[in-house]
Amino acid sequence: VQLQASGGGLVQAGGSLRLSCVVSDRTFSGYTVAWFRQAPGKEHEFVAAINWNGAYTPYADSLKGRSAISRDNAHNTVYLQMASLKPEDTAVYYCAARSGGPSTWYTQYNYRGQGTQVTVSS
Repeated sequence: VQLQASGGGLVQAGGSLRLSCVVSDRTFSGYTVAWFRQAPGKEHEFVAAINWNGAYTPYADSLKGRSAISRDNAHNTVYLQMASLKPEDTAVYYCAARSGGPSTWYTQYNYRGQGTQVTVSS
């Protein structure tokens, strides 16, 4: 299973970005997919997750109300729409997948992709 994250970039504070995560597995529709982020010198931080049918979508408090996670099972893709971005949102954003329900622990995701850099300027 391979995951490819994209959509990062440089944005001014208050701006928006949509991240995409494409999962290369035909059983994608059965996976929980999550987004994590890692700032320099810090551990991976949970951002949001979505279960297999999109009915359960937990968010971290830091981005709650400013982000929305969604999935398109027909295209093996999960999206993370982020708005009102702040400089403290600057990090490398990773997507990860697991066959169980959502977890806030990065190490509980069997499959992890390369990250995409998000930089928010003040």
